[in-house]
Amino acid sequence: TEETTFEAGVKVQIHSQSEPPFVQELGFGVAPGFQTFVATQEQRLTYLPPPWGECRSSDMGLDFFPVYSVTACRIDCETRYIVENCNCKMVHMPGDAPFCTPEQYKECAEPALGLLAEKDSNYCICRTPCNLTRYNKELSMVKIPSKTSAKYLEKKFNKSEKYISENILVLDIFFEALNYETIEQKKAYEVAALLGDIGGQMGLFIGASILTILELFDYIYELIKEKLLDLLGKDEEEGSHDENVSTCDPLPNHSETISHTVNVPLQATLGTLEEIAC
Repeated sequence: TEETTFEAGVKVQIHSQSEPPFVQELGFGVAPGFQTFVATQEQRLTYLPPPWGECRSSDMGLDFFPVYSVTACRIDCETRYIVENCNCKMVHMPGDAPFCTPEQYKECAEPALGLLAEKDSNYCICRTPCNLTRYNKELSMVKIPSKTSAKYLEKKFNKSEKYISENILVLDIFFEALNYETIEQKKAYEVAALLGDIGGQMGLFIGASILTILELFDYIYELIKEKLLDLLGKDEEEGSHDENVSTCDPLPNHSETISHTVNVPLQATLGTLEEIAC
């Protein structure tokens, strides 16, 4: 390729067994002539699914990987993109497509991969998995070989001290502690907290409580009941008044002359209210 590597050493990545390595972007360097100590600790992260978060279930596999992860999604997407555009795959990519030749690497695969990273970023959208395992790292180094071990290494490998210091490295990876750290994403505002805050604010500012709300509903019920009873009572009074008027005989015209005489006994029994009124 046209790119020149100026570094001397190797790249190493610590990852879980279910996650494929992505050394070119997630690896750390180990230099020759040094002994590198890497202390690591496991972290287990849990994210919330929609609508609270945007994570994707790890059980939802991909075309080339059975377990979902950001690295697996990225490699899966890049593999499909290169196969569609170049009809071959790069060395680190999975699948049954033929490997790219050096000419295809230079003319198609690497330019297409660069174009994917720069301009066509919407093609690969990889969300965070809901369950993620990662490893924190703390690196420290010491120079090798020491003066006392230089002669021993010269005899063992039959090489000069300069060659050993420029081409040999030692890497020690160990767990910082025999436990793991758990980080969970939780809902910022639960329904129970919302109801509790509403009740607290009402009690603080207007002195309201559940009994006050029930009393308010009871007052509204009694008010509606009273209005309905008043409306029904008025309708009944109007109906009875119409019936009373219809049972009475029409009054005689004052212009006509009344020629008969009415004799009322002194001990006659009074009639009903309707008879008297009529």
